[in-house]
Amino acid sequence: MDNNFQKVAMKVSFVSICANVLLSFFKFFAGVFAHSGAMISDAVHSASDVFSTLIVIVGIKIASKDSDKEHPYGHERMECVAAIILSTVLLITGIGIAYGAIKNIVSGDYSHLTVPGLLAGVAALVSIGVKEAMFWYTRINAKKIDSGALMADAWHHRSDALSSVGAFIGIVGARMGYPVLDSVASIVICLFIAKAAYDIFKDAVDKMVDKACDESIEKQLRECVLSQEGVMGIDLLRTRVFGNKIYVELEIGADGRRPLMEAHEIAENVHNSIETIFPKVKHIMVHVNPK
Repeated sequence: MDNNFQKVAMKVSFVSICANVLLSFFKFFAGVFAHSGAMISDAVHSASDVFSTLIVIVGIKIASKDSDKEHPYGHERMECVAAIILSTVLLITGIGIAYGAIKNIVSGDYSHLTVPGLLAGVAALVSIGVKEAMFWYTRINAKKIDSGALMADAWHHRSDALSSVGAFIGIVGARMGYPVLDSVASIVICLFIAKAAYDIFKDAVDKMVDKACDESIEKQLRECVLSQEGVMGIDLLRTRVFGNKIYVELEIGADGRRPLMEAHEIAENVHNSIETIFPKVKHIMVHVNPK
């Protein structure tokens, strides 16, 4: 991974940590003083974002290390490990939020539940705006450097924004005379968190088990190979995603009557063309079959 990758990732992560620390304190303060369980749960969710971003930083730092004797293919998959840990943290956070809310709901006695104050509603609206802005900021940069861990962090921001929407609805409902809705909102928050955790986990696992590239990318690869002079066909094309990089295995057909040097030159042209057109491709192996 180049220096630009690390620079962008570290900058976004630093902004994310600063925003989440400030937002967590504000939401916790609002939740305590406005007597809103949903807002306190939302504050815990934002606090977990700080921890998850630290995981992303560590993962990207390790993934950015150069290849060595023990890891000749690099360390890109460490970013996937970071994303898996992040998804686990998300799920545990969601379960913790849901537990307290379910206890309040199944008790059947809602008379002891305090109606949230206006400050809790204001905090929810502020959180929605800030977290949605953070989602788009992180998502744009994650796409820019093609970082799975950073994209996972972006969706963590979106899940926090959605949880704040649930908190706001619950707070408004509680202030309208239905205090149990504050606890219901906490469960809704949990569902959003669990969905985000599943999506992040699935994407990371796909990248760790040598999943093939999308069909559209493989189609572009075929077109690139077949456009090279001397290539008579493609006998085999295999791709696998390795972290945020792509590995390609090719078997092409060429005129068997040509000298070895010409066959080697054809393979070299194919190799260089793919590396030039597809910057995500880290390694290509080209084998030439005589036709």
